[in-house]
Amino acid sequence: MVGRTLVRGGLVITAADEIHADVLVEDGRIAALAAHGSPGADSWAESADRILDATGKYVIPGGVDAHTHLDFPFGGTFSSDNFETGTRAAAWGGTTTLIDFAVQSRGKSLRDGLDTWHAKSDARCAIDYAFHMILSDVNEHTLKELDLLVAEGVTSFKLFTAYPGVFYSDDGQILRAMQRSADNGGLVMMHAENGIAIDVLVEQALAEGKTDPRYHGEVRRVLLEAEATHRTIQLARVAGAPLYVVHVSAEEALAEIAQARDKGLNVFGETCPQYLFLSTDNLAEPDFEGAKYVCSTPLRPREHQEALWRGLRTNDLQVVSTDHCPFCFQGQKELGRGDFSKIPNGMPGVENRMDLLHQGVVEGRISRRRWIEIACATPARMFGLYPKKGTIAPGADADLVLYDPTAEQIVSAETHHMNVDYSPYEGKRLTGRVETVLSRGELVIDRREFTGHAGHGQYIPRGTCQYLI
Repeated sequence: MVGRTLVRGGLVITAADEIHADVLVEDGRIAALAAHGSPGADSWAESADRILDATGKYVIPGGVDAHTHLDFPFGGTFSSDNFETGTRAAAWGGTTTLIDFAVQSRGKSLRDGLDTWHAKSDARCAIDYAFHMILSDVNEHTLKELDLLVAEGVTSFKLFTAYPGVFYSDDGQILRAMQRSADNGGLVMMHAENGIAIDVLVEQALAEGKTDPRYHGEVRRVLLEAEATHRTIQLARVAGAPLYVVHVSAEEALAEIAQARDKGLNVFGETCPQYLFLSTDNLAEPDFEGAKYVCSTPLRPREHQEALWRGLRTNDLQVVSTDHCPFCFQGQKELGRGDFSKIPNGMPGVENRMDLLHQGVVEGRISRRRWIEIACATPARMFGLYPKKGTIAPGADADLVLYDPTAEQIVSAETHHMNVDYSPYEGKRLTGRVETVLSRGELVIDRREFTGHAGHGQYIPRGTCQYLI
């Protein structure tokens, strides 16, 4: 391992500052920052084991993707990226930490689910990782387990008002889990769609011969996302617990979150790149191509995009994660030919998130510091990883990205590194590209060449949410 690395000549961007500074890395952590050309920085160059020239580049914290599903079972198949391929692709995209979802199987303990996910991931990851826990079965035993998991660093729990018979929890179960988290410091994450009503609409659509992928978006109504968002916010108020709503896709659901935040409540929202850049137009693509864009919550009509960008600017939405859950078009998405309800729900994106959000900077939708805030700093704070992750400051892990803001690229499945046979952003031109990535001071991407390896990534126990009012 290289002892001292100096990253010099770049514009260091964090959620709080933009400064022309050199960054000294020692033993996997950031040791110091100093103005470029200052006597201190010049003296570092004499003793550095390695110097990385960041002239003309941004130096940004490694991205924190707080919502991925690697090697994830769904609809009789598994997401096509495992922990080795998925974390490698994340590194290519400038993400150095991800939080995946361990799943409790019905009738089994949370511990069993967590052990299963450790077996899938340990010694396979190219970057650092942590886990949330999906609660499939809320009962007296699993509620007690929540306390134990929080104590050992699994501090967030996902529940669903969707997918009856699989992940669905009723209002009473959700309230009990929220009450428990109010006591133990955990954070409830909510997939907010009215799954009971959606199932009725799915059944009716199929009976009418509406089987194409576009109907996936039509039955999962905007109002059913808004209703479930409203309902779970009220349950969180009753429980006195914070709430984090995942993959917010619609203006109406965002309005419910904004209203709660205006009341001073600890209610938070996450959106994903697919909702900022794609729409129901994609779901309606002919020849079953729309299946590539089936995810839940679904893509919405284009007019919702502007509302989501506005939510990011105003901090009614705090985090952009990917919900990376890829299924190949050949052999996996095709399971739903003739019945949209059988298309595996999920899209790839872990490699594209930082670049797509930088496009928001290029287009004047968000500032550079806001880019880092929603992609690095806030997810780290929200899920108990800050200041180890998400910033560039003395003592933080040396997770650094040298980013070329002027490089142009065209997104394509032919050149991406995710283990999936299509890109939802195929042919999209982007300005800005990751050039070099360090994870805890080790080069994992070196001038557009992968130099990392499976097993470098460490599991990180997390603290509780650091973003509460």
